[in-house]
Amino acid sequence: MEKIFTNSTVLIIPGLRDHVEEHWQTLLEARLEKVRSVPPAETDKLNCANRVARIQAELEKIEGPVILVAHSAGVLMTIHWATQHQHNIQGALLVAPPDLSQSWPDNYPSPDALKMEGWSPLPNQKLSFPSIVVASTNDHLAQFDAVQQMAKVWGSQLVNAGAVGHLNPAAGFGPWPMAEQLIAQLDVQHVKSAQNSSLSV
Repeated sequence: MEKIFTNSTVLIIPGLRDHVEEHWQTLLEARLEKVRSVPPAETDKLNCANRVARIQAELEKIEGPVILVAHSAGVLMTIHWATQHQHNIQGALLVAPPDLSQSWPDNYPSPDALKMEGWSPLPNQKLSFPSIVVASTNDHLAQFDAVQQMAKVWGSQLVNAGAVGHLNPAAGFGPWPMAEQLIAQLDVQHVKSAQNSSLSV
């Protein structure tokens, strides 16, 4: 399998189910040359602060610019992390963020449980790095207009992926080539930034 090279290191941030074998994030990790992944939480799996600390611990192992690639609750972890920490973040791909104000199916944590574990309220501020939010028009965890509003608050580019469910194996993803394209878009911005810096010296 031919590896995909990026100038930035990609950090995979899975959702609450951590690493799922057929998930596009897992498949993407296997293809990337410069990549790390936040390891599964072994204790306090629903605790937001624990999840944020695990992101920070992994970032401390990486030198140079980083592109964050988060899915589902991993996006919420990323938003909480971004209000508490600083790092050399080149950009973030934020895919299918769930809406904490929406009632989720019974097999997901309740809004009250999430609030007790520190997930809500979600920080309501612009991110300090470039970001791309990918939204589905039929995601059972968030209405499209809710994700559109999140992207606006975060200062993110919004990509409408169409009717792709929650962009997980249950919805058929699986391989998701668009992820590679969007990461490349963020990575190109890194190259341009580096070139501009050398020109200004």
